[in-house]
Amino acid sequence: MDEISSLIKKEEKRQWETLMLIPSENYTSPEVRKAVGSVLMHKYSEGYPGRRYYQGNKFIDEIENLAIERAKKLFKVPHANVQPYSGSPANAAVYFGLLNPGDTIMGMSLSAGGHLTHGHPKITFSGKYFKSIQYGVDKDGFIDYVQVGQLAQKCKPKLIIAGTTAYPRVLNWEKFAQIADSVGAILMADISHIAGLVAGGVHPSPVDYAHVITTTTHKTLRGPRGAIIMVTQKGLEKDADMARKIDRAVFPGLQGGPHDNTTAGIAICLNEALQPSFKKYAKKVVANAKTLADELIKLGFKLATGGTDNHIILIDLRNKAISGKDAAVLLEKAGIVVNYNAVPNDPNPPFNPSGIRLGTPAITTLGMGEKEMEMIAKWINEVVHEPAQAEKVKREVRKLCKKQ
Repeated sequence: MDEISSLIKKEEKRQWETLMLIPSENYTSPEVRKAVGSVLMHKYSEGYPGRRYYQGNKFIDEIENLAIERAKKLFKVPHANVQPYSGSPANAAVYFGLLNPGDTIMGMSLSAGGHLTHGHPKITFSGKYFKSIQYGVDKDGFIDYVQVGQLAQKCKPKLIIAGTTAYPRVLNWEKFAQIADSVGAILMADISHIAGLVAGGVHPSPVDYAHVITTTTHKTLRGPRGAIIMVTQKGLEKDADMARKIDRAVFPGLQGGPHDNTTAGIAICLNEALQPSFKKYAKKVVANAKTLADELIKLGFKLATGGTDNHIILIDLRNKAISGKDAAVLLEKAGIVVNYNAVPNDPNPPFNPSGIRLGTPAITTLGMGEKEMEMIAKWINEVVHEPAQAEKVKREVRKLCKKQ
């Protein structure tokens, strides 16, 4: 057996024997995995359906068109591009398609729960090529929309990003739209984390408020590692050429041929998300997160914003005398996989922050519910307070995982 094959088997074993609580991770269906590992990876298809620069794309065109139509149907938008390789290139395509270098963008700061590509200064393309203005959260961890509006009035951004990666509350798209409209800005909603919750009807959709929507296709959407850019009717009304500008920024602006195997996987996951069972899944993701959050609070854990509305729980460990990084490493030894993460107003550096971030998409896919959330909270508490119990908890975790 090739060494890589052996390592893949080991990783597969690790995934099925541990609790996947990183909120940006999930399990895909066998059909999605089959498509991503198919002969479609052999094909080159620069261009768009019906306008390729290579021959032999008859079936590729049909696959991509299916993915596009399913995205449009699921999210109720007039235009979708399914070619971006991942979320960061998708965001880059929007910026490069609609802005000029040096234009002002405004997004949530990384420390408050935003993403690197939302204008993090100096080290990212979004902060290097554009003038970046960052909004944050109040002392309790909530977005202060009045302050965001005041910042927009002061700085007059050309584009405002409404989206988060570690914010456990529902986003108020209407308020973001009012702010963007008041300064004539383009509003981009990055729903990478909540796309499955939007599709499942348990988080409000930004479609009526944003001009552009970007999302990854894994996380709560349960697809492969890819991305989608969507232009709404409001976007087309603001700029009739908006979709074409973004499409040209994706190809040929930022990338060559799309990954056709990933496009097929996206098409399959979108079809799965269109089924009634997916709405039940999305509802359960949120219910599990709320139960887990409530149980952690009962055990004395301090949560950012005091709880959650979505799939994300952000724990501030400063009252537990352990750093986020140390807690994440320790919990992994117990078979509980989370990621260390900054909390609002964190005094510690990003590589050794005060918090941990966890979520319920993957464990909900496995069929876990209220009883398991109570067990997981108890185990987290046990390991954080008694590190010597990690091995015992690991055995209990493995026993639970084998039941799923």
